[in-house]
Amino acid sequence: MTALTEHHLKLGANLAPDGIPLDYGDLAAEFESASGAVILLDRSHEGRILLSGRDRLNLVNRMSTNDVAALAENDGCATIFTNANARILFRVVCLNRPEGLLLISEAGQGGALAEFLRRNIFFGDQVAVRENAGTTAQFAIHGPGARAVVASFAPAAADLALMGNIDLKAADCRLMVARRKPICGEHWLFICAAEQAAAVHRLLLREGSASGLTPAGSLTYNALRIRSGRPAGLELSSDYIPLEVGLWDEVSFSKGCYTGQEIIARMESRERLAKTIVKLDLSDMVAAPAPIFAGGRAVGKLTSSVEAPDGQIYALAVLRLSQARAGTSLRIGEQGTEAIVKEFAGCQPPYVSRLI
Repeated sequence: MTALTEHHLKLGANLAPDGIPLDYGDLAAEFESASGAVILLDRSHEGRILLSGRDRLNLVNRMSTNDVAALAENDGCATIFTNANARILFRVVCLNRPEGLLLISEAGQGGALAEFLRRNIFFGDQVAVRENAGTTAQFAIHGPGARAVVASFAPAAADLALMGNIDLKAADCRLMVARRKPICGEHWLFICAAEQAAAVHRLLLREGSASGLTPAGSLTYNALRIRSGRPAGLELSSDYIPLEVGLWDEVSFSKGCYTGQEIIARMESRERLAKTIVKLDLSDMVAAPAPIFAGGRAVGKLTSSVEAPDGQIYALAVLRLSQARAGTSLRIGEQGTEAIVKEFAGCQPPYVSRLI
């Protein structure tokens, strides 16, 4: 048992098999704190892969959707690795660091991503791939009070631009701090050496006490993620193309070639989109995945759903564009649970509203 695990247990955590807290015994309090104050999450199950060597930026740039080659030091972006048919393989956050390019994957995907990268290093490429998840820990704070927590001990980090990152030392702990896309209020992440993880978690809780910082688990994160419309899990699979799941802002339409570019570029230039991601209002909770019907005809799939501690049901679906207009009434699964399209989710291509 690690010092961080012991620390979580002392705080009342219920742990998942991978050691990440599911909750700390009061989901309602965690969810309320996220919406009204700020929460602290252990996100160490997200992969952390460091690419070093001359060709590190070019490797990712030629394989993924965003313009990674243009990143300045201490800048970052999100990008998507797609196959030749433009279907999603991995979504990552890229942080251009002095020591190399740090890739942060979705939870549980670090090992698979590292092997994928190694298989795609060409002869002559100067790139080394190192998995850092076992030697580091990663935490995140979310909520309207997140900036105040960061500013209390790291004013320079509080002023970071979106996707920027910085190194700092606080209370004998060395940290990398980065600002990420929000799902609730604002969002910062902290990466430290594994042996300092418990001390860093305590430091963050202490520095955030005045702002009401509360430790929270993955169950709260998942509810916030779905409520915000942020794709994950089933949405980030080879069933879909990035433009179909609200990731338009993570695709560059001016960079050079990458795997899957031809299909994505054609969709954009012709303003074509067959399906898209939406938020749904459900009459009753239905577990994802589940088929969605209109007039007895399959028109999409429920991809994420959760009954949150506030009693609300939040859900995401990928639908045929003809069914994605707000207010459209649909049926889900064998029971025919009613679903009403609420609004688009994620970042949509600017022409989508003209197509429905």
